[in-house]
Amino acid sequence: MEKNSKIYIAGHKGLVGSAILRNLKSQGYKNLVFKTREELNLLDVSKVADFFKEEKPEYVFDAAAKVGGILANDTYSADFIYENLTIQNNIIHNSYLNGVKKLLFLGSACVYPKICPQPIKEEYLLSGYLEPTNDAYAIAKIAGIKMCQSYNKQYGTNFISVMPTNLYGPNDNFDLNNSHVLPALIRKFYEAKINNLEKVVLWGTGAPRREFLYVDDLADACVFLMNNYNESEIINIGIGADISIKELAEMIKKITGFEGRIEWDLSKPDGTPVRMLDNSRLQSFGWRPQISFEDGLKMTYKWFVDNYGNL
Repeated sequence: MEKNSKIYIAGHKGLVGSAILRNLKSQGYKNLVFKTREELNLLDVSKVADFFKEEKPEYVFDAAAKVGGILANDTYSADFIYENLTIQNNIIHNSYLNGVKKLLFLGSACVYPKICPQPIKEEYLLSGYLEPTNDAYAIAKIAGIKMCQSYNKQYGTNFISVMPTNLYGPNDNFDLNNSHVLPALIRKFYEAKINNLEKVVLWGTGAPRREFLYVDDLADACVFLMNNYNESEIINIGIGADISIKELAEMIKKITGFEGRIEWDLSKPDGTPVRMLDNSRLQSFGWRPQISFEDGLKMTYKWFVDNYGNL
């Protein structure tokens, strides 16, 4: 990408899209295109087609998606599969029709089987059954991956797909009903602290292990890959280390200053027992994450307090 290349960031208000936008601006990219949901409904086939015809972006970062945690995915599975399929179909197909030079599609680590060897290599895709609580979302993302690969094969496009691990950071979703585990824990412990509660009740056993990547590191990897990677094979983006949900809860408890106890509700599901990505392929291209987990947690908590402190 040149500094004056026309770049469209789909989903620029979300966790990932906002980080990509910050990264591009910091690196001096000036010809950036982005639209709010009110300005451009990505579920509307005709409006997306008109947008691409009028704007003619050269590069596209597809970070637009309906996302959520276990509860949201399990409760609203029809919404998750329909909206994500529709959004990515509109963006990918119109990128092809309008001669986009390169597109980066954001997948997810949940596309991999529930049970597979750890750390997870890219070739494990479609090698086993998905986690039932989020299979609708995962299937939509797998369809996006296959769509990019198919367009590359049939039409000679340059559409790449990246699989980030669990993400966190500024502009995350902190709604307790549909957020991911890390932002949900931050909000739970914060509310427990300001309300002087004796305990925080958390789902499951705390035993599952997860890998977490600060979203600004992800954005840096995406821009790096847009400039340095041109293959159809998917590529993982992670840090190569994981932590148990119990350990995560203790860290967030400490950072928030909550002094009560943690109680685990064993009647609730744990989800996938272990999920950590093999990051060696990305590292072979020369990219490394820069932000430590503890620093990332502290920055995320500060952002949450600054933006949600008056709950």
